[in-house]
Amino acid sequence: MLEQRIQTQFFESADLKYQAADALARPVAQAAQMLVTGLTSGGRVLVAGLGGSATLALWLAQALTGRHERDRPGLAAIALGADGVALAAIGAAAGPEQVLARQIEALGHPGDLLVLLREHEAHDTALLAAVVAAQQREMTVLAITGKQPGAVGAALADTDLLVAVPHERLMRVREMQLLVLHCLCDAIDLQLLGEEDPE
Repeated sequence: MLEQRIQTQFFESADLKYQAADALARPVAQAAQMLVTGLTSGGRVLVAGLGGSATLALWLAQALTGRHERDRPGLAAIALGADGVALAAIGAAAGPEQVLARQIEALGHPGDLLVLLREHEAHDTALLAAVVAAQQREMTVLAITGKQPGAVGAALADTDLLVAVPHERLMRVREMQLLVLHCLCDAIDLQLLGEEDPE
């Protein structure tokens, strides 16, 4: 019984990835191009998420400043909210809905990009404030959400981009967000470094 349930998890995950490939290929390619254009023009990438998405935000910032699979010069990326002590201090001073927005106001500049990871509606107030702060700083926003992007999706401008995972179950959304981030890093490396020589 338990083994069947575990197998079902694998099958559901695989089915979602297969079904989402067509729907997400174009927006993920557009997102990769947006990031490369911003980075090569001197912009920085600010990555933000709350809850489980904070871990994914930290991973993306590390993959950009360090490396994904190939060696290349580091790219300017900062994970917002990565320091729990600072996050708590900002929340205490400005309110929990401003924890990301305050960092964007302090660190964001025109030409920078905000990559925002949204799992579900629980953090919408803080994520919406982050989008508004980024737009006020003349930053471009890339929102990677679940099937229902909520207030975050509604707040995006024409120059922003939405990548909406076509699922509502939290663990499936997180799995797909990680895959989207892997695809973004691979596409960025491809555009900056070209095709890898066959071994």
